Amino acid sequence: MKAVTANPNFQEVELPDPVPGPHDILVEVRATSINPIDTKMRARGATLLGYDAVGTVLSCGELVTRFQPGERVFYAGDNARPGTNAALHVVDARIVGHAPRTLDDADAAALPLVNLTAWESLFDCLRLSVHSDGTLLVLGGAGGVPSALIQLARALTRMEIVGTASRAESHEWVLSCGAHRVVNHREDLVAQLGENSVAAAFSSWTTKREAELAAVLQPRTEFVLIDDPVDFQIAPFKAKAQGIRWESMFARPHCTDIAQLSEQGRILDKIADLADKGIIKSPRTATLSGLSAQTFKEAHRRIATASTIGKISIVY
Repeated sequence: MKAVTANPNFQEVELPDPVPGPHDILVEVRATSINPIDTKMRARGATLLGYDAVGTVLSCGELVTRFQPGERVFYAGDNARPGTNAALHVVDARIVGHAPRTLDDADAAALPLVNLTAWESLFDCLRLSVHSDGTLLVLGGAGGVPSALIQLARALTRMEIVGTASRAESHEWVLSCGAHRVVNHREDLVAQLGENSVAAAFSSWTTKREAELAAVLQPRTEFVLIDDPVDFQIAPFKAKAQGIRWESMFARPHCTDIAQLSEQGRILDKIADLADKGIIKSPRTATLSGLSAQTFKEAHRRIATASTIGKISIVY
């Protein structure tokens, strides 16, 4: 099969076709999308990247019951296995969902990783529900995960959603995703929001914001983050008995508890249903074409600027 590796330069190579195990499906990949985890894994020495996919099932392992050859699927995969920057890919069927019927490949490929992260952040880490109210603060609102999280929170909770942005175009994007209002994350959060004004917070941009976040959060509330803040300070949160959780959607594929492992497949089916009903939209804002070294080089260049809005998809 054709693939694009990164070691560290992008190269087009021919690799042996992957063979599915008992719980796996073999997928002909139609499109992928780029996430910050791609650049992080590349820096750690990973060779075959790619953590989103939409495609067609070619064959199934002997223990697979949810899918049949010919079905269209989407998923975010497992960062401990080879990625989706390839024509063919093997993935555990239990972390795979049926792709949205109404979305094309570029839009569908932009959904899995960000929506799994957003869903787990909201409903597992923050423990929100359809009855939750109060203010939800979303730091870095124009990024891929925040774009998905704002939409899910708007559709599935009663929270007032405050997103953050610093540019006019990102401000408008955050509002278009469903935020009730937007504040500037380059300015003091306490001055803009007030102390003890926030019931729950999510962050993709945390470094040096700990004191502000703890101040705007009410006592005994929850804060979830997905980034890697430099010299993270826990003391401000301890003083107000606030809970801190890191979210990584790659944790579930490593679970030995089958119910936990299979939860991502169920979540993705729910995401597909929400997309097909028009309740959420794809966060795709740009599309590149071709399973080529040049295409992935350009995609990584853009994501490394840390200024992209939404998601970049690559259609093969």
